[in-house]
Amino acid sequence: MDTNQFRKIKTLVQQALLLPEEERPAFLARECCDNAELRAEVERLLAQPDDDDDLGVIRRDIAEIVEFRNSGRPSRTDPADEAAPGDREGRIGPYRLLEKVGEGGMGEVWVAEQTEPFRRRVALKLIKRGMDSDQILARFEAERQALAMMEHAAIARVFDAGQTPSGRPYFAMEYIDGVPINEYCDRHKLLTRERLDLFVKVCEGVQHAHQKAVIHRDLKPSNILVAQRDGQAEPKIIDFGVAKATAQRLTERTMFTEMGVLIGTPEYMSPEQAELSGQNIDTRSDVYSLGVLLYELITGALPFSARELRKAGFDEIRRQIREVDPLRPSMRLSTLGEKSADAAQKRQTEPAALTRQIRGDLDWITMKALEKDRARRYGSPSDLAMDIGRYLVDEPVQAGPPGTFYRMRKFVRRHRIGVTAAAAALIALVAFTGTVTVQAKRIAVERDRANREAEISKRSEEFLISLFEVSAPSKSRGNSVTAIELLEEGTKQIERDLAGQPEVRASLMAMVEQAHDQLGLERPDEESSDAE
Repeated sequence: MDTNQFRKIKTLVQQALLLPEEERPAFLARECCDNAELRAEVERLLAQPDDDDDLGVIRRDIAEIVEFRNSGRPSRTDPADEAAPGDREGRIGPYRLLEKVGEGGMGEVWVAEQTEPFRRRVALKLIKRGMDSDQILARFEAERQALAMMEHAAIARVFDAGQTPSGRPYFAMEYIDGVPINEYCDRHKLLTRERLDLFVKVCEGVQHAHQKAVIHRDLKPSNILVAQRDGQAEPKIIDFGVAKATAQRLTERTMFTEMGVLIGTPEYMSPEQAELSGQNIDTRSDVYSLGVLLYELITGALPFSARELRKAGFDEIRRQIREVDPLRPSMRLSTLGEKSADAAQKRQTEPAALTRQIRGDLDWITMKALEKDRARRYGSPSDLAMDIGRYLVDEPVQAGPPGTFYRMRKFVRRHRIGVTAAAAALIALVAFTGTVTVQAKRIAVERDRANREAEISKRSEEFLISLFEVSAPSKSRGNSVTAIELLEEGTKQIERDLAGQPEVRASLMAMVEQAHDQLGLERPDEESSDAE
């Protein structure tokens, strides 16, 4: 079988395993068309038991997807219930196996007791029986070497390595008696801020791995265990089984990345991992996975519904990961229905309050980490952790809009006392200024009224003087002037000279009318009425 044929078969087996058994015949009929030989080989592999050697490599590379679809944690197994991989006494070198606590695609993990040179409990990881192909051994050695390079409190340490009596490789590592990070947070009802503090520690551990030129590629809750040490929660990153070195080789064995194979867990997988090329992955892929983890820690839900994602076919899973933008975390909460109350209760708050906590900064931070275009994501886990830190101390976050109002709001939150005092002083100043302004307006009104009254008085005096000048001998030419003539002349002057001063005009016209009344004369308007 040539390489291309193997890759084709491998891809079809992987896609078929993601489908319910009843849908597989139709899928194979569509994909294999008239190639009966190809279909027969795929069906043969699908019918083999899990430990079949021919299926070993394919099973290893799709194990995480199968586990994703089944969504179940492996049950703990006692050596008495299953043949232990050590000698008759269940021993591998200085380690006595106690119970199996985990099982993945290529390996299994046992709790063991180290008996020499000193006693302690360790986690012993070894290759599963029948999974010792060159490719699996290469990956196992790569994981062992990757962990051995790490020296960080948030990454499980490797103590020792060797082989079982039957030649199966193993390594002994720090035993973490903990639970997945999301389970720990919910079980202890951690507040949102406490969850973020724990998440920052995880980011620091991933950053350390990147500084060692190792990309994890499978960050998810089950690979981040949390245990309590001296009353403090300590996260530990485990399982570097699909890790990728960026600057060095982790093993002397030849290790291939097969085209058309998903590496990682679809729920937490970056868009570039879903491309299937395997050649274009950098540290920002882990940043995306951390973004999914952050989303889950603050909302209690994944960006994409795991149930809906499982129903999709292989290509649809890849399409959603690469093309569909998830809802903002605060909006996702509103779609959870009754589950939103449960999520809030596990964070010791109410649904509305939890939405308010997340809306804004945490929305922006999470969505920046989940950008489809990795150039728009945080450049590193430390950048993501720093933005979380800014949020926790009410500083402007890089992921937020740079608007003036946003920065002012963050400034107010950081300096509440000073801003409150300044605001009180400003309010007092505004109130004082308002009072002064009102008083000034009242004074101006009174001044204007006084000026108008003075003007009316002045014009009245001028009117009377000019009116009686009409009767002077120099003006009347010796003729006597009657009172009614004086009043008529005054009326004409008022209408002629005071047309632009209505208040003065009205006051003087009132004086003329009063004079008519006192002399028993008819008013000018009454005379005009009689004439009509």
